[in-house]
Amino acid sequence: MIVSIRIQAESFDVAAETAALTDGRADIGAVVAFTGLCRDEGGRLSALELEHYPGMAEAEIGRIAVQAAERWPLHGLTVIHRFGKIRPGDEIVLVLTASSHRRAAFEAAEFLMDYLKTQAPFWKREHLKDGTAGTWVEAKGMDDEAAERWG
Repeated sequence: MIVSIRIQAESFDVAAETAALTDGRADIGAVVAFTGLCRDEGGRLSALELEHYPGMAEAEIGRIAVQAAERWPLHGLTVIHRFGKIRPGDEIVLVLTASSHRRAAFEAAEFLMDYLKTQAPFWKREHLKDGTAGTWVEAKGMDDEAAERWG
């Protein structure tokens, strides 16, 4: 199984990442792609700053990727999470899952995103359009509830 996990400041190309995951593979019948974007939070946000511990974040995401591969018959997965200041409309995260069948690809992608939203070691701070730094963003209750379904 192909597994690619990257934490990077640079943007990513969804089509290129999908091609890299599926190139030469005739056994893949489904690829699910989820791209998370930075919202402007009603027009008040100028940027979202993401911090992480290099090495630790990749290891933790790798650990959950192994769990996804144990739960679903995946042929590959890609997780790319950005750090630094992200502007509204820019990509924050990409999750790609590849399997022979769509259900496994969809469920594995949801599982990975639920983990990334609630437990991955990233810290997010809002930067507001008025020039002030806002608060550190906490996980939302609905994100925790979504993650609980995976047991």
